[in-house]
Amino acid sequence: MTTRLQQLYEAMILEHNKKPRNFKMIEGSSHQSHGKNPLCGDDYYVFFTVDDSKTITDVSFLGQGCAISKSSGSMMTEMVKGKSISDVLAMKDAFLHMVTEGATDEEKALLGKLTVFEGVKQYPVRVKCAALVWRALEDALSGSTGQISTE
Repeated sequence: MTTRLQQLYEAMILEHNKKPRNFKMIEGSSHQSHGKNPLCGDDYYVFFTVDDSKTITDVSFLGQGCAISKSSGSMMTEMVKGKSISDVLAMKDAFLHMVTEGATDEEKALLGKLTVFEGVKQYPVRVKCAALVWRALEDALSGSTGQISTE
């Protein structure tokens, strides 16, 4: 039986899937990456503008995928804008820990509304969906290859 809280979480994920926030390309972004999962078809680009103080001043994503991956990207962009790269990478680590092993109370406090994805860990095939844009974020902000694959 689905609880009221689970229903609210599902509604939030579906809302972000239906109307994703920051779903566009940022022309002239300073950092970007492409994340793709060929097994399920999730395929997203992430774009960041980072200022001299290493703060994310603009962020977006664009592509296609399932409701989990699109909602994860939408909520990620809302949460990281205006934060320092180090704070964002800590958030990324907490998110990935949450969807794979479970989050500590401290991580939950850091993640805020992103905890709606906590239940994903119960569905291992969906973990890659939720994590894809976060892996692309990591790649973009580390200055790596600019492309990841979750095969």
